[in-house]
Amino acid sequence: MGFFDKIKEGLTKTRDALSSTLGGVFSGFSEIDDDFYDELEESLILADLGVDTAVKTTDRLRKAVREQHLKSTGEAKTALKEILVDMLSVGDTELNLATKPSVILVIGVNGVGKTTTIGKIAKQLTEQGKKVLLVAGDTFRAAAADQLEIWAGRSGAAIVRQHEGADPASVVYDGIQAAKARDVDVIIIDTAGRLHNKTNLMNELNKISRIVSRELPDASREVLLVLDGTTGQNGLIQAKQFKEIAGVTAIALTKLDGTAKGGIVIAVADALQIPVKFVGVGEQADDLMPFVARDFVEALI
Repeated sequence: MGFFDKIKEGLTKTRDALSSTLGGVFSGFSEIDDDFYDELEESLILADLGVDTAVKTTDRLRKAVREQHLKSTGEAKTALKEILVDMLSVGDTELNLATKPSVILVIGVNGVGKTTTIGKIAKQLTEQGKKVLLVAGDTFRAAAADQLEIWAGRSGAAIVRQHEGADPASVVYDGIQAAKARDVDVIIIDTAGRLHNKTNLMNELNKISRIVSRELPDASREVLLVLDGTTGQNGLIQAKQFKEIAGVTAIALTKLDGTAKGGIVIAVADALQIPVKFVGVGEQADDLMPFVARDFVEALI
């Protein structure tokens, strides 16, 4: 099953919700008027684009209709798809793994599927023939390293870990030294999802970041934020906070198969201007899909 089919299947709940709202907008109006735009805006908000993005999208559609002299709602639907694809196209959707080793620092709150996402990415990279090392930098959550070790076994990746409560920065240092010694292609670092306040989290991520910069100054680095698609606008709030704290370069949205509000993908890309690089639409390793904007929009609408 290709990306489009998997995305289409994974977004069934979102599409069903949209077809009863958005579909009604395009089939229920014979002409493009203010009522049409009002209904469209409301449908986009219900799909979890959020008020700001929904308003911006509708305004852009008004402009396109005016400039392109569109007459039918069918033409407006085609124009809307192009607008959404453009809003999602905010950067390279491929991971930047140009150097050996490259580093992927994975961040996000507990419960979003962070460790599982790491495992799935590791499996995909090892299947491409890359040597992958996982670093268990989340030493605060009980069993986090155990969970990562299981994924290391499944994916064929190596792992560096210490005891629970160890200093995450020292685990990362050990991991980098091991990666150099073993000629590793990609280092994937798990980090704590929640410390007891934002300052602690910032300090911890800064320490890890400094060690990576010191030990691997020329390495390609991704800061991958994992968000749970089912949390909707709360996920967007999390993303804004993490962008401030950690300089996020890429986003992975998980559990999109479990929500009727897949429009959060568009809201996040538009609000943060950070590319979505992965979307999760199921439990299997290959259900974490590299993101393709046009296929996503076609599957959504």
